[in-house]
Amino acid sequence: MVGREGPAPGAIGRGGPVNDDLGLFEEAGSDTADAAGTGREGKAKAKGKPARKVSSRNKKLVLLLVGLLVLVVVGGGAWYGVTTLLGIGSYDDYPGGGDSDKVIQVQSGDSTGDIATRLKDADVVASARAFVKAGETVDKLREVQPGYYLLKTKMSGTAAVAKIVDPASKVQALEVKGGNILADHKVGDKVVPGILSMLSQASCATLDGKKTCVPVEQLQQAAQTADAKAIGVPDWAMADVARAEPKHRLEGLIMPGIYQVKPGASAEELLKNVLASSSALMQVPGLPAAAADTGFRPYQILIMASLVEKEAITDDFGKVSRVIYNRLSSSTPLGLDSTTNYQKDQPDARLTDAELNAEGPYNTRLNKGLPPTPIGSPSSAALTSAMKPEAGDWLFFVKCKKDGHSCFNTTQAGHDKDANDAKNNGVF
Repeated sequence: MVGREGPAPGAIGRGGPVNDDLGLFEEAGSDTADAAGTGREGKAKAKGKPARKVSSRNKKLVLLLVGLLVLVVVGGGAWYGVTTLLGIGSYDDYPGGGDSDKVIQVQSGDSTGDIATRLKDADVVASARAFVKAGETVDKLREVQPGYYLLKTKMSGTAAVAKIVDPASKVQALEVKGGNILADHKVGDKVVPGILSMLSQASCATLDGKKTCVPVEQLQQAAQTADAKAIGVPDWAMADVARAEPKHRLEGLIMPGIYQVKPGASAEELLKNVLASSSALMQVPGLPAAAADTGFRPYQILIMASLVEKEAITDDFGKVSRVIYNRLSSSTPLGLDSTTNYQKDQPDARLTDAELNAEGPYNTRLNKGLPPTPIGSPSSAALTSAMKPEAGDWLFFVKCKKDGHSCFNTTQAGHDKDANDAKNNGVF
């Protein structure tokens, strides 16, 4: 009975592992196996042979293979992300020139990628990549200016690029200059459009074959009756705006500058956008904060700046501002023709003695102090001069040079001489 002493060579004993050639099924802490000599080392010792170190190497090999597999999977996903981000490979694109009209805004500081994303979000293009790819060789694309542009939905990237670089696609903007006023006015026999009329014109665009404009009458109505806060009047001006005559209450609150006008917006929306942008422009020279050092309220600074803008060229802003300060501090009427002209809606007219002496809130010959509102749009330079007037004790000034410069004086007699000299020299 020799064979009964133990299992035949190569046979699988009942108490040992099923298959442990790779060491994957080794049971940790198997005292029974060690004692019985059924483990690999136990068998080796039983036969008087040294234990083989196969298990550790094979484990490392398996772990290495598993790690490589993970890297392949993760790396494949990362490569897909990179190719998507960089636009390597295919991308969605619409065919043709598009369907319905769509107004798109390009904001200050926008990159080509920013514009592309906005076009994709508005369904102007099928993908941002389609626009970016089409514009790679179009130098004019990097020269696109902030504003509103009329494009179409579902355009190919190439069509969208061609459209946005076409100057005809840019919607009109409102340009306000220093001294402009809200209402239309006359210069001689010519009617000069005011800010509200210019805003009405800038709002015009043709959308899907239909011309859309906000009539000036709607803008006038909104300017006079809409809730001041709702249309963007700054908090520091609210009380003064509430006291002003309705047709003049927004005067001076629209700074010189270029304002982008969105087609299809309501009168209230247009005014709100313009007033909000203007408020931001006023902060550049320091209004309202810098007014705290002047002894005047921010709205009073705005009024003074509008007077300076009307009365002088830029070189003389600081001196004219000082004259206004000096007269206000001495309770002397300002005596400015520009305020009376504003009341007559004829800012450049020569006034008769009767007109100069006509009663009214804007007659600064008869009334002491400032007029109730600004008399036009003050520039940043005018605002700065109103907050930081040039040092001096002048009380009088008159335009005495043909280039627009004024002569300044401290006495009435000296002022009268300046005025006579200017008249004799053909200045006026």
